[in-house]
Amino acid sequence: MFLQVLETVSRWAIPFLLLTVPVYGFVKKVPVYESFVEGAQEGFTTAIKIIPFLVGMMVSISVFRASGAMEYLTQILSPVTNYLGAPAEVLPLAIMRPLSGSGVLGMATELMRVYGPDSLIGRIASTMQGTTDTTFFVLTVYFGAVGIKKFRYAVVTGLTADITGFIASVYICNLLFK
Repeated sequence: MFLQVLETVSRWAIPFLLLTVPVYGFVKKVPVYESFVEGAQEGFTTAIKIIPFLVGMMVSISVFRASGAMEYLTQILSPVTNYLGAPAEVLPLAIMRPLSGSGVLGMATELMRVYGPDSLIGRIASTMQGTTDTTFFVLTVYFGAVGIKKFRYAVVTGLTADITGFIASVYICNLLFK
């Protein structure tokens, strides 16, 4: 019964919102179409502004991986991750996650293909995907797009959150699935 209700709500949530928001705007006498077009124009302008930051980020990630620096960093950090109970296979995900969401998604997909989604490695990879963020991507692309130049504390906060998410993922998955 509960699953049927949840499935019905899930099926109708987006159509409901797509109908409710314009109707609400119309009732409040907001020029709905004009507001939509203005927002789309601002979005397009922002997309054009972030392209240089996005290209710079992608080149940096490619250089980092191609140079062998990721493998070297993985070797250096493996004693710490072994102590935490993290399999060595998930360490590249933890290193790359602050840099690239799509790159890590590909890595996590490969881990799940090799080890299975219900393996400890697959579950840690999945949990890390949900508990960490692309810190440097956010800083370079979004902060760059709006002109924020001083983001030192954002780096520290973002990386602290990423490390906390990694440790929590390993701890919770080991606690629940090992």
